[in-house]
Amino acid sequence: MTEVHVVRHDNSHRYRGELEQYFRRRYDVFVRERGWKNLERPDGRDIDQFDTEDAIHLLAIDKHQVIGGVRMNPSMGPTLLSEVFPHLCSIPLTKSPDIYEVTRMWVVKERRSESSRPTVEALLTVASIELSLALGIRKTRALFEMRRLDRNKRLGWTFHPLGLPQQIDGVRNIAVEKDVSEGIWMRACVELSVPGLVLIWNGTTRPPYQLPELPAAVARSVAVGQ
Repeated sequence: MTEVHVVRHDNSHRYRGELEQYFRRRYDVFVRERGWKNLERPDGRDIDQFDTEDAIHLLAIDKHQVIGGVRMNPSMGPTLLSEVFPHLCSIPLTKSPDIYEVTRMWVVKERRSESSRPTVEALLTVASIELSLALGIRKTRALFEMRRLDRNKRLGWTFHPLGLPQQIDGVRNIAVEKDVSEGIWMRACVELSVPGLVLIWNGTTRPPYQLPELPAAVARSVAVGQ
């Protein structure tokens, strides 16, 4: 069974082995598979200037193996959009404690084409929304490949473009900002067959949040998709 764990600076010591897997497998995905040569490192670990003490990592773990993950950075500090791709943003980026940037979502190759639901990517998507609601994050930012926009719109997201689409390594990308709400979380659970709360808060403070239970009709829909 796949679990999604919240890893922050205060509990990272509990996840030393998992974080080592996380960074090495992130390297496999983004450098070896996608060919992002600017991320090459001799130690085979994808670690950059945004893997700071303020970053939050969501690790998808199945039987002690890290099979996926995603990173979230507060907009108050340096982010990928503010430091590396500012030219993709034609409007100033607001810095606020309730705005985070979501980057580096990945799933190991052998778990991407699974027919069973929910998929690892689905769990990570819903987990990032749950984390946002738990921490009072009202907006998230991301750099999207244009081909992925329609799929995300089906989840109910309303996208606010931060600039015009531009080519990055031959692929059209766009920087966007999107609102976070309980309604979006519920819609994502239904569309992605995720039965509710997924986050594991091991060794870090769990905020006192409670999301609404999925209605019976929603639960049945989720069960059918599994």
